[in-house]
Amino acid sequence: MSKIPLEDVTPKVETIDLYAKRDKIQTRSYKGLFKNIRLIGVGFLFLMYFGTVWLPWGDRQAVLWDLPARQFHIFGATFQPEDFFLLSFLLIICAFGLFFITVFAGRVWCGYTCPQTVWTWIFMWAERVTEGERNARIRLNKEPMSANKLMRKAAKHSIWLAVSLITAITFVGYFTPIRGLFADIFTLQIAGWALFWVFFFTAATYINAGWMREQVCIYMCPYARFQSVMFDADTLIVSYDAKRGEPRGSRKKGVDPAEVGKGDCIDCNVCVQVCPTGIDIRNGLQYECIGCAACVDACDEIMDKMEYPRGLIRYTTEHALEGKSTHWLRPRLIGYGAALVAMICLFIITVGNLSQVSLDIERDRNVLYRETSAGAIENVYIVKIFNKAQTERSYRVEVQGHPGLQLELPDNRLTVAPSRKLELPLNVQMDPVELAGATNIPITFTVTATDDEDVQAEAESRFMAPQVR
Repeated sequence: MSKIPLEDVTPKVETIDLYAKRDKIQTRSYKGLFKNIRLIGVGFLFLMYFGTVWLPWGDRQAVLWDLPARQFHIFGATFQPEDFFLLSFLLIICAFGLFFITVFAGRVWCGYTCPQTVWTWIFMWAERVTEGERNARIRLNKEPMSANKLMRKAAKHSIWLAVSLITAITFVGYFTPIRGLFADIFTLQIAGWALFWVFFFTAATYINAGWMREQVCIYMCPYARFQSVMFDADTLIVSYDAKRGEPRGSRKKGVDPAEVGKGDCIDCNVCVQVCPTGIDIRNGLQYECIGCAACVDACDEIMDKMEYPRGLIRYTTEHALEGKSTHWLRPRLIGYGAALVAMICLFIITVGNLSQVSLDIERDRNVLYRETSAGAIENVYIVKIFNKAQTERSYRVEVQGHPGLQLELPDNRLTVAPSRKLELPLNVQMDPVELAGATNIPITFTVTATDDEDVQAEAESRFMAPQVR
């Protein structure tokens, strides 16, 4: 009796290791227009970041987020916690600005001004200075440990740690006066929390820019994931001109591609070797691309050497690559631009109309009310007047809510120093006859600048009285 032959039809499943060991990206040096633009931009941003924190403004730091005092100083303006909505407003403006730029020119923010990218370039420069160019670094990593290798690695990590420490101290200096912070560090008298945050941001900078690098952009940054939603066929992005470059292949300098049946691409892989995220732009647009144009500069260098026209890799649009016209003004771009301009204008108007004084009223918690020797009912309040102006100002205090209210204040002309808060007790009295049985009366305190009637603030409270039987 013969057996029926059986065939295994189970589909073969390819297993992909999601936790494969990372191959470190070793980039090579290059020159070009976009690198120079990035260096100029980074120099300006570094000057702003490391320089602004040292600028004085009167008797204080020009930019200081004084968390213990709950005051935020930005040059001539001082903000209170109630002004915190402005920060949310500003973040929304930045978000729409990012959307506008992305629709217009892709991820140029990532390639030129993102802190992760900027510090990564700095750390890569430190590698080249201490360990040599790309091929030298690859050979060094493969060599067994030696005195030369140990010295070079130690020098590299020393520069990394120095840059990270300076970055961390500067960042903490925006929340703690930088001059005092530096003095405390060098005299070993730094406070516990300041020391913790300096250590934390030093470690974060060292790990992110030194070890993780492109992994932050690829796996941790959400921007890479939703950028495709904002791209369209008219978005200006870094692209490889496949019609001109293919088929690729090596040849001698100056050889006409048509003579050898090739495209302009000589398959040198320099565009891959300069990419900080390690992608091959010739495979098309990928979410790992940060739009830094390193491949553009590198390819232009090769084209110059081969005596071919530049632009094999360039900033262009999908429509342009297909030979179609690029639509620069389109509904999405106009919409983001209009929203951005409107929000910026509204933000400026809001900041310009902010009151230069704030008033806070707290009832005395020790006693609900008390009776004076003259028989009047008295409530005690704690008045807090914050002068947001940059000059000393005098104020008068008034209370409304009932005709019988009497404000007991030794001097109704209160002087407050610039960017300072005045706190003092204030008594409000009322004749029991005027109360007419009322036990809870809403009242309003008003503080007005004596030199400008338009500078005023209000705060509501309650006047409490005993119940008449």
